[in-house]
Amino acid sequence: MTETAVYAAGGVVWRIVEDKLRVLVIHRTRYRDLTLPKGKVDPGEMLAETAAREIFEETGIRVALGVPVGVSRYRLPSKRQKIVHYWAAEATEDAIRASAFVPNKEIAALEWVTPKKALARLSYPVDVEILETFMKLVGEGVLRTFPIIALRHAKALDREDWNEEDAARPLASRGKKQAASIVGPLQAFGARKIISSPAVRCVKTVVPLSAALGRKITTTDLISQDAWEAGDSDARTVVGQRVRARKPAVLCTHGPVLPEILTEIALATGTLRGSYLGSASALEPAAFSVVHLSVDNPGSGIVAIETHTPKV
Repeated sequence: MTETAVYAAGGVVWRIVEDKLRVLVIHRTRYRDLTLPKGKVDPGEMLAETAAREIFEETGIRVALGVPVGVSRYRLPSKRQKIVHYWAAEATEDAIRASAFVPNKEIAALEWVTPKKALARLSYPVDVEILETFMKLVGEGVLRTFPIIALRHAKALDREDWNEEDAARPLASRGKKQAASIVGPLQAFGARKIISSPAVRCVKTVVPLSAALGRKITTTDLISQDAWEAGDSDARTVVGQRVRARKPAVLCTHGPVLPEILTEIALATGTLRGSYLGSASALEPAAFSVVHLSVDNPGSGIVAIETHTPKV
C-alpha cells in the first residue's frame, strides 16, 4: 500500500431467487446514487476484513467472501487516489433473514436487481467494470466457491534462542500479535475447519481463530515440518479430504511444507501447475493464500488464488 492512496473494500453481494441471479445495490442517502457496498479500511485492518465488515455495516448481511472480482481506482476531489478491492459474496437466506437493516443517514435503501438492471443503473463506470468481471465468473459457471486457506505459522522464537525440541518452539511476541490480527481476515473468507501441524508455533497461530469460531483445532503430523524433514509428510491426503469436503478450511503449516500443499491442491483439481504456485507458497510468517475452488465441480481447476500478509 502507498501512503498517498485511500484504500477501501467491498463486494458484489449475490443470491439466487427462484433459480435467477440477483445482485445487491445500495441507494446512498447523501449522494443520491446507486452503487455497490464498500467502505474505507480501518486502522490495522486487512482488506478482506474491511470488505466483510463494510458489507455487514451497510446492508446488515453477514457474508463470507468468495472470489476476488477486481480493483477500482479513481481520483478523489482531494486529488488522492482511491483504490477499492472487491470480492463476490453470496448472501444466504439465513443471513438475509438475520439482517437488521433499516434506512439511515448513509444508506437510504437496498435493492436486489438482475445483473442486467444493475449494469444499466449503477451510477459509476468503475462499479460497472467490477460487475462485468463478476459476470464472467457467472458465465464460466464458477460463482459458488469454497476456499482452502494455506497459512504459514506466525513469527516464532528464533531457533538459536531455543534449546528444546523444535516442535515445542513458541511464538515470539510479534507472532502472538500476528495470530490475533489474522482472525478477522480468516473469518471474512468463511473459515470453519481448522487443521494444523502439531508444532506449538502452528497451533498457537490458530488458537485465536479457534476461540473466535468456537471450533476445535485438528492437528496432523502429515503437514508437520518434522515429517517433511523425515520425508514422511503427506499433504496429498490432507488436501484430498478438504477438496472432497467442499467446505472452507484453514491449513496451518510451515514454510517448507507450503509448496507441497499448493501443488497438491493443483493436482487434486486438475489445474495446470505454474510459477503462480511458487508465489502463493512463498509466504511470510502469518501470511496466507486463499485458494478458491468450485463447489459444484472442484475438478474444474483453481478458480483464483489470492495472498494476504498481516501488517503486524
